[in-house]
Amino acid sequence: MRKTHTCQPSLQEAWLDLEHAKELRTISAILDRDPRINELILQDLRAASGSNRPTGAEGMSAECVLRALMIKQMHGFSYRELRFHLADSRTFRAFCRLGVGDGAPSKSALCRNIKAVRAQTLEKINRILVQVAAEEGIENGRKVRVDSTGAECNIHHPTDSELLWDCVRVLVRLMSRAREILGADVVHFADRSRRAKRRRKQINTNKRRRGRKRAYRDLLSVAAETHRYGVDVREVLGRHHQAGIMEGAPLNAIASELEHYLPLMEQVMEQTRRRVLAGERVPTGDKIVSIFEPHTDILVKDGSGPIYGHKVCLTAGASCMVLDCVVLQGNPADSTLAVQMIDRQVQIYGKAPVQAAYDGAFASLDNLAAIKARGVQDVVFAKRRGLQVCEMARSAWVYKRLRNFRAGVEGIISFLKRVFGLSRCTWRSLPSFQSYVWSSVVACNLMVMARHLML
Repeated sequence: MRKTHTCQPSLQEAWLDLEHAKELRTISAILDRDPRINELILQDLRAASGSNRPTGAEGMSAECVLRALMIKQMHGFSYRELRFHLADSRTFRAFCRLGVGDGAPSKSALCRNIKAVRAQTLEKINRILVQVAAEEGIENGRKVRVDSTGAECNIHHPTDSELLWDCVRVLVRLMSRAREILGADVVHFADRSRRAKRRRKQINTNKRRRGRKRAYRDLLSVAAETHRYGVDVREVLGRHHQAGIMEGAPLNAIASELEHYLPLMEQVMEQTRRRVLAGERVPTGDKIVSIFEPHTDILVKDGSGPIYGHKVCLTAGASCMVLDCVVLQGNPADSTLAVQMIDRQVQIYGKAPVQAAYDGAFASLDNLAAIKARGVQDVVFAKRRGLQVCEMARSAWVYKRLRNFRAGVEGIISFLKRVFGLSRCTWRSLPSFQSYVWSSVVACNLMVMARHLML
């Protein structure tokens, strides 16, 4: 049966008298303040396991899962490294409430339980932490700063040749697995992966445009042939499913993956034909940059190359805590997000902040009027964009102070990316991407709160 807290053993790991150990001990005390935190994690664990039975194996407790997740994000550990440190470190074991005689959770158990925690749950936990920060006098939300950044998905650099090669090798792998189970007399296809690999290498190394175009045509013909074989294998699996042969067999998983990858392969082939052969400029919204992470957006920022991931909009307070976070789909203009972030602050605190500072990309006369209508006294944009200082703030002195205050959000974003892994999400799928972002935010806020309380 799942539990919120670990049953305390008679012998516990002792805390070390070191700086980081003191930070973790303070974070532990913060997490113990509100029992709702562990209850929220427990609900996700039970939903993922599909069981609310009062008996059975306990597994990891809710508090152990959350604390292991925080350690993972604070130190950038892989699941293998996390398991090692939970077995080896006295401080980490004390933080996760593991007793002297308790073994460390396995790598698979850590992965399974941590990935069960949803982004919505972590957002609720962050709002609880914001309440605790208000009670402790750390952050009152009266002065906020808003900015957006890009977080990368864990994909390779997308080129048409690489995407076509990914499609061919994945379909060949799936069809090979189906042939191993059903036999070569049932599943027929030709393996063109070596030919596709040669054409992909030829495209990447050939400096002549005409030579690349010829190689692309051949690679496209290989991809189209492999796609036809994939459609045939999918039909074979469908007939077996109707006959009841596939019930409970690995073929169900193969059929599901073929259903997922075949439409993506069609999209990749179509965008390659349009861009390479027809010379069209394919709109960003029509492109796919990964068949493994098809939700990935293309973010283009001035003065830098594209980011393949998702836009993240953050609201930070004077304490350097991240008060709110939104993971966006597509690449909406910052100017469309300004009012939304203030409305979310009203939901969190029950009232609008007194002062708000934004990057220049958020500026517009409509945004200024809408935000002030919600009760914000001073609304400052880093670039005026035709707005007058007297329209934004009570005085030029207040305007300069808030403009300088806004610059601090750049440091907070850098802190999230350098220390808590926000620069690149290593978890697959969009829900997991959102959970990863929120886990980085929660871990950052716990560290900031602990350092304030230790002053």
